Amino acid sequence: MSLTPLHDWHLAPREAIALQRRLAGRVERDDRLDAVCHIAGVDIGFEQKGAITRAAVVVLAWPPRSPGVFDVVEEALYREPTRMPYIPGLLSFREVPAALAAFDRLSVTPDLVMVDGQGIAHPRRLGVASHLGLWLDLPTIGVAKSRLCGRHGEPGPARGDWTPLVDGPDDEVIGAVLRSRVGVKPLFVSPGHRLSLATALAWVVACLGRTKLPEPTRLADRLASRRS
Repeated sequence: MSLTPLHDWHLAPREAIALQRRLAGRVERDDRLDAVCHIAGVDIGFEQKGAITRAAVVVLAWPPRSPGVFDVVEEALYREPTRMPYIPGLLSFREVPAALAAFDRLSVTPDLVMVDGQGIAHPRRLGVASHLGLWLDLPTIGVAKSRLCGRHGEPGPARGDWTPLVDGPDDEVIGAVLRSRVGVKPLFVSPGHRLSLATALAWVVACLGRTKLPEPTRLADRLASRRS
């Protein structure tokens, strides 16, 4: 994939926060999505007590072969020394560079990207999925296992039930709390870039298989951890 540099990564925390606020204004919250033939899942983790950042990308064919059963088109796994220590709210500066390097190894450009992390459900509305989406200029969705910010009620018990995630004095809707499987804790879904919440939520539900996570991010996690 050919990427146009968006900014320098070597920033002090105060500079990174200021940059997040500027970039958040460039995030598109309306649908700008072409026909989808390939969906990528992204998982970013750490090894050697955080010294190494590991990014895994799995590209799947759309539509699935059968409900919840996807064909893997391509995979990429990339490791590099971690660039920034863990600082709450600045995770994208720690994770996205390795993800971009993994995407650079792909021969197929995905039409939609699901990221294990937050989209706009972030204090400054620029989580990992939004930051990555701006760099790639692709539609992205944040699919997180835990809440970073905002308030919500409890979603219904059935698969597909959801409730809004809101934040701020005006109750801005920044995501959805989704019951992806009966009897399990919900997921936190938020648009990353070039998608509305309704569309992001519909795609996550469409990609659910037999487990809690949608298949794109589940398979990326499996690649990253080398689990069968």
